[in-house]
Amino acid sequence: MALKPPICSYAPDLPGANKQIEEISVTKRKYRHRRSVDVRINWLQPHVDGFRHWLVQRNYSTATIAEVVRLLALWGDWVRATGFGVETLTAGLNASASVFQGSKTARAAQGAAALFVGYLRECNVLGQERPSSPEGTWPALAAFGRWMREQRGIKDSTLNTYQPILVDLFISLGTDPAAYTAAAIRDFVLERAKPHGRWRARGITVATRAYLKYLVAMGQCPIGREHAVPSFANWQLATTPRFLGQSDIDRLLATCEGESRLRDRAVMLLLARLGLRASEVANLTFGDINWKNGRITLVGKVRREEWLPLPQDVGDAMLAYIERARPRVATTRVLLTDIAPIRPLSRIAVKCIVRRALDRAGIESIHRGAHVLRHSAATAMLRGGASLAGVGAVLRHRSPSTTALYAKVDIGLLSEIAQAWGGRLPC
Repeated sequence: MALKPPICSYAPDLPGANKQIEEISVTKRKYRHRRSVDVRINWLQPHVDGFRHWLVQRNYSTATIAEVVRLLALWGDWVRATGFGVETLTAGLNASASVFQGSKTARAAQGAAALFVGYLRECNVLGQERPSSPEGTWPALAAFGRWMREQRGIKDSTLNTYQPILVDLFISLGTDPAAYTAAAIRDFVLERAKPHGRWRARGITVATRAYLKYLVAMGQCPIGREHAVPSFANWQLATTPRFLGQSDIDRLLATCEGESRLRDRAVMLLLARLGLRASEVANLTFGDINWKNGRITLVGKVRREEWLPLPQDVGDAMLAYIERARPRVATTRVLLTDIAPIRPLSRIAVKCIVRRALDRAGIESIHRGAHVLRHSAATAMLRGGASLAGVGAVLRHRSPSTTALYAKVDIGLLSEIAQAWGGRLPC
């Protein structure tokens, strides 16, 4: 039976909204099929037209709406070919999760579909049931997450990196701890790490070892079973820190001048002056800032609360953003997105802001994430006369050995004290 159009109306009454909808149809699209997007998605009408109006009311740009609809058409091709209809789109969304996975580009169609299904639920076209999450599918994963939050103070961002690895563990070995023999654990880790490099392989061992430690603590695995996880080569202090020189930092900040980039400038200064992590910048709230005393509160790893001074230039940049550019949204988070959907910045969004600034400044650097500015802040402090202990205090390192890496940043001084090679010269 064909469904009626949504009972809720999303026809915008804003000036120029109808013109924006008309522009969507002529926006340049990326054609991957011979048929047009409108033809391919026609089986979802009239809901797609309402979906477009719904996005317009939420201040999505014309280009973004066109891209969301294109991705929805891509997802709709798979759903329809698999046998799902409009009435069963929720089941189709759950089934497609294992198909549209991997890189950000591969997951984009799944994100557009989730937005469309959310719209249909809001219009009462579909029921209010939600897609099952990994923790809903695997109760053992949910219990592990609760224990890590309560007993270890681990944040959700860390648990999210563990999730896909542990789901693969459950699929491979099951959820019965009796199956987690030393040989089975070793074989799983080696097989799971085979397609990846050293750093990704180390991440797999960390997630697997953390879960085994939880099982040992709960009495479900023998003591010491976590030692069955193989280790991968890790040469401490074998590299030099990734950092930018002061001239590059100045060029980077220069690309964030102007009213349109007040947020980006505040982000850059928090990273480059205070050496914050991307997640710490994204999670900064108004309650963390003590304007009167000029300091901010940071809740770092394992829920440790620490204070850092708020330099004048950083405070000025944040005030300028809050007063002149920050969208008026009811949230305590300081830094928000510029375009719809308006929401707090994520850790990934902070990294993207840095990467785009590096591109605008024309800075050639192998490392293009937010962490390079944390290294740059530590390097600048050390070259300015700060001690390693002082640098470690600002960066909030738990171990002095972590800060010891920065002892190698003054290449000029190291060249003066370096001894001549005593071996034979190569032929």
